Amino acid sequence: MNILVWLLLCLIWGTTWIFIKVGLRDLPPIGFASVRFLLAAVIVFVIIRVRKIPLPSGSREWRLIALTGILQFGLNYSAVFWGEQYITPGLAAVLQAMITVFGLVLSWFFLPNEPVTKIKIVAVCLGIIGVAVIFNEQLHINSTYAFYGCAAIVIGSYCAAQASILVKARGGDIHPAGMLFAQMVCGLPFIVGYSLAAEGNPVNFHWTLSAVLSVIYLTLFGTIAAFWLYYWLLSRIESTKAMMISLVTPLIAVVIDAVFLGEHLPPQTLLGGTLILASIGLIVFRRRSATAVH
Repeated sequence: MNILVWLLLCLIWGTTWIFIKVGLRDLPPIGFASVRFLLAAVIVFVIIRVRKIPLPSGSREWRLIALTGILQFGLNYSAVFWGEQYITPGLAAVLQAMITVFGLVLSWFFLPNEPVTKIKIVAVCLGIIGVAVIFNEQLHINSTYAFYGCAAIVIGSYCAAQASILVKARGGDIHPAGMLFAQMVCGLPFIVGYSLAAEGNPVNFHWTLSAVLSVIYLTLFGTIAAFWLYYWLLSRIESTKAMMISLVTPLIAVVIDAVFLGEHLPPQTLLGGTLILASIGLIVFRRRSATAVH
């Protein structure tokens, strides 16, 4: 069951790229993200009320929720959507793959029961190299703002990894739906406030049919289904295995772009994809090793 959910998450987050790309043709980036998450928060709240799912309780849980919500939905998505305005999608994919590196390092400090093994280090390096191979034609920085964009996405990757590690370490008793809703409540004021100040009233956005469909897909699948499943999975497998998803999604996105949007499929995709799949095989489909790095 865990493997099936892991694969489903790879597919969902791999397909979100195409809907983000389509939506950004008509919508401003931060406003796009704000509408997506606000709509998701409303839907999740209705689900919680109907199914009587408990919300987090107590100051300890809410401190965790506030911190991880700001990291995941406030800082991470603000940094990623802002940074991607100035760099290529391929470079963004490589930098976002740093989630696995940060997650591996952070697990050393926060998750003593998840040893950092040589196999994990090799697998993470293989995966990042694989992503870099696929997008090697896009790994360039043309301006000062492109450099700032790269820095923003790396910061966002750290924030996402730190949020996942903290949820894994301290949030195992919180229902995934309650976790998701509370995190959005705590994190969304950052991106909503920025969007309103910099991009204006969302009612005045260019709401084409493709933009509406993109928001709906990203709300239902890219946010509600994906994060609900992710938090469910994170409580059942090692954090490194869960965060390896970020290495697979760029490969899926490239293939989907080629099939559905007629984009050019880089000739090095096979080599990069092989490296990514090898890295996944070493961690996700391999029995846990007891050899830790000391």
